[in-house]
Amino acid sequence: MVTPLAPDASSFEVRFMSLYLQGRGVAFPCDALGHVDMDALSECARNNYLFARGMVGRDNAAPRICRTVPASSAA
Repeated sequence: MVTPLAPDASSFEVRFMSLYLQGRGVAFPCDALGHVDMDALSECARNNYLFARGMVGRDNAAPRICRTVPASSAA
């Protein structure tokens, strides 16, 4: 069963940080529980997400769910 993302789902992202290159990693939009709507991702982003998940413990640290900064307050 697929749970729909909350209206403010874009205010969270799941981050996969590199174990070897400090400051490097990838992030994807998710809900507060870390669920990524893979149907909403482009094919490239979906492939990157699946690769990042598969490389946890090898090249990437365990994923972290982080609240994103709204664009209006980022400036």
